[in-house]
Amino acid sequence: MTERRPADPKALSAAAQGAEASSAPVLSAQDVHKSYREGGLAVEVLRGAELAVAPAEIVAIVGASGSGKSTLLHVLGGLDGTDHGIVQVRGRNLAQMSDAERGRLRNEQLGFVYQFHHLLPEFTALDNVAMPLAIRRMELGAAHARASESLAAVGLADRIQHHPAELSGGERQRTAIARAIVTRPACVLADEPTGNLDRDTARAVFGVFVELAQRNRTAVVIVTHDPALAARCDRVLRLEHGRLGAA
Repeated sequence: MTERRPADPKALSAAAQGAEASSAPVLSAQDVHKSYREGGLAVEVLRGAELAVAPAEIVAIVGASGSGKSTLLHVLGGLDGTDHGIVQVRGRNLAQMSDAERGRLRNEQLGFVYQFHHLLPEFTALDNVAMPLAIRRMELGAAHARASESLAAVGLADRIQHHPAELSGGERQRTAIARAIVTRPACVLADEPTGNLDRDTARAVFGVFVELAQRNRTAVVIVTHDPALAARCDRVLRLEHGRLGAA
């Protein structure tokens, strides 16, 4: 009878650490407060918002207009600071980073999709999608190859040389998603990404997010007013009175 070797405790420890790292939140917010000044008065928008998003998780954030959903997304993405609280991306505290470090982290770890695609009209879809890689100073050929892959992933392999004016609304939004995922981010933040799309196109755009989460374990946070889209997400949170809770 062959004697089995005892398990290596170091190997087990490394495996456990790897499992823990793979399940650790890619994006988290703890006791986040944010105020703005209007007419000399401080208007508190976020009042202790808390959030933790796991790899491959798709989270919808809903709430009334003016409840602070876009503000929350800007804070989570490091586009705006907090008055109090901690926002972490991949375990890194955004408040403890310089502007340049936050810029690099956004480029490497986060992707952004907005209701309006914000594509540059003078550039082709290929060049628009390659832009984040150009900012990273990636060699042009490699950047275009990666951008072509991203456009193919959203079903636009045959539209890469078209300018935004030559694309439909749904195609422009899918181009914006391709731009958001071209850096292979840990998390995509999407602000009303289907707000200007018809139901069928919105369903197709959401399908891109699902495939992205399943294939690359990318987390997705979507701000939306569309109850049908929110219902398809893994989790739905409502922002109300500056706090996040189950919808």
